[in-house]
Amino acid sequence: MISREQWTRFIDHPVVEWTIFATGALLMLLSPLAGVIPGPGGIFVFAIGLAMVLKTSVWAKRHYVRFKNWQPKAGRWADWGLRRKSAKRRAVIRKERKVLGCPPPSDEQAEGPIAAALPDPPATAPELPGDRESTN
Repeated sequence: MISREQWTRFIDHPVVEWTIFATGALLMLLSPLAGVIPGPGGIFVFAIGLAMVLKTSVWAKRHYVRFKNWQPKAGRWADWGLRRKSAKRRAVIRKERKVLGCPPPSDEQAEGPIAAALPDPPATAPELPGDRESTN
């Protein structure tokens, strides 16, 4: 069995990092071709490629954070989809502030230009088959 430290060392190897980055970029470039096929396949191919690129590129992470600051509602959707703990924590804080009648935090007051087109993300993360408790 491979340990977490061994896995981290393997992923941090430059050849592996560049391979993951190149594969992610290739998936992002090929996503329009997968989008031609009926169904939402192109979205998932792009998301997997983006995750691979964000895992290995500091430049991409910086631009992703800049995008999330520019479009906070779109960033909340991304965090919701990734089931990030920080997104859950911020959702609880946002709900508590709304109950108390406090204004939204300053970073959420400046909505980006596409904010009107995006609905708010659901309050709970999407459920996966592995998340359900067994009834047997």
